[in-house]
Amino acid sequence: MNDSSIQTFRAWVDECAPGRMVFFGGAGVSTESGIPDFRSPDGLYAQKYGDVPPEEMISRTYFDRHPQQFFEFYFDRMIAREAQPNRAHRKLAQLEQKGTLSAVITQNIDGLHQLAGSETVWELHGSVLRNYCMRCAAPYDLDAITQLHEQAEDGVPRCPKCGGIVKPDVVLYEEGLDSNVLKESVNAIRRADLMVIAGTSLAVYPAAGLIDHFSGEHLVIVNLSPTPRDRFADLCIQAKVGDVFDW
Repeated sequence: MNDSSIQTFRAWVDECAPGRMVFFGGAGVSTESGIPDFRSPDGLYAQKYGDVPPEEMISRTYFDRHPQQFFEFYFDRMIAREAQPNRAHRKLAQLEQKGTLSAVITQNIDGLHQLAGSETVWELHGSVLRNYCMRCAAPYDLDAITQLHEQAEDGVPRCPKCGGIVKPDVVLYEEGLDSNVLKESVNAIRRADLMVIAGTSLAVYPAAGLIDHFSGEHLVIVNLSPTPRDRFADLCIQAKVGDVFDW
């Protein structure tokens, strides 16, 4: 871990004008909370789950064709009910309360930023905490959809009101991102002087392409492994996100 780079980063945060910092985070932000990432050797994509790759299991096509198998995988591997915010989540909430940080843009679906106290959070890929009936749009929280899943003979949660399948408000492969979330994310990035990208391989588009809208003073990338955008950054720190945000 490069201590001098971390000190430089923290100095840039301290010097940043109010509301001119934006944070863009991926799965590596939540690994310290016990939630596995996707592409590391121990990540979700490296795990076996029958003969179907995880990338296929969390696609819209698979959801529509095999809802029973989808929900078995979803509740087994993608719900981390006991997870709590870690050092990075808490520090980002503090920076927002201080007035430095304008927004958190996250690829994560765990809701830990809000649990830590962050208010302006743009969830590119949705949240496991929100669920809705695909037929009548009735909303269900995590406890409710879990109960419906456990009560269903085939494990597929169905709306008690109309019988429609209750779908997590999570963006699956083959689905588009929410246009308003994208718009607000782009606006936050364009206004920023300091953009911090952390815990993401920057391999998933269109989310990774959002950083093309940044034209501010300092771009910082914090990730355990190199990313395709490192050459564009003013500072690259190969360290755990929690270590870098622990001050």
